[in-house]
Amino acid sequence: MEKNPLHYISYGMYIVASLKSGKYNGQIANAIIQVTNNPDTLAISINKSNLTNEFMEASGLFSVSTLNIETSLRFIGRFGFKSGRDVDKFSGTGYEVLASGCPAVTENALCYYGGKIVNKMDCGTYNLFLGEITESRLLEPGRVMTYNYYHEEKCGKTPETAPTFIEGEKTENVCKIPGRYRCTVCNYIYNPELGDPDGGIAPGTSFEDIPDDWTCPICGVDKSKFVKME
Repeated sequence: MEKNPLHYISYGMYIVASLKSGKYNGQIANAIIQVTNNPDTLAISINKSNLTNEFMEASGLFSVSTLNIETSLRFIGRFGFKSGRDVDKFSGTGYEVLASGCPAVTENALCYYGGKIVNKMDCGTYNLFLGEITESRLLEPGRVMTYNYYHEEKCGKTPETAPTFIEGEKTENVCKIPGRYRCTVCNYIYNPELGDPDGGIAPGTSFEDIPDDWTCPICGVDKSKFVKME
């Protein structure tokens, strides 16, 4: 079966957050849909190995923040390629504590939803949570970052714990630009036409001209972990 067509299923880019014993955690997620409107209910797919899954099971609470199209790869990398077991993702991040006590990320977010988990389906390596929305807020109007935009325009990659991860994913149609370099840790692709403005690298900067102290915008490793793409 050819798996790359699965990327043509439409998704957004969100941060799902929860809490346990007074600690907050959150992660990037894309497999989220509204399944009913009476009551308003979301289906949220989370990998069982993720700390967010543990927090959601423990508290029965969740929040979902919808990311805007301008969200930087470095911000996505913090919530998508780092573990809350190693870093406090909410340190230095803009967020609100909802009436339930659950945190909701407001930085780079267009809106958020918060609520209680009312059901859970075991899907093997994932749990599918059904969450009833009890509060929500529109933070600012704007364009939603779609998963396709994240892949095609920002050259973002998929972490192994995401439900849309594809082993050995084809990259020949992703950012086909001369002078591309790929991170061997997270598979981020440096596109010289885009540069890394959030990291101080202007569009049009070749990889060879990037300062040696520059780091991957997603996982944070240095230039030595990059290889040139043919």
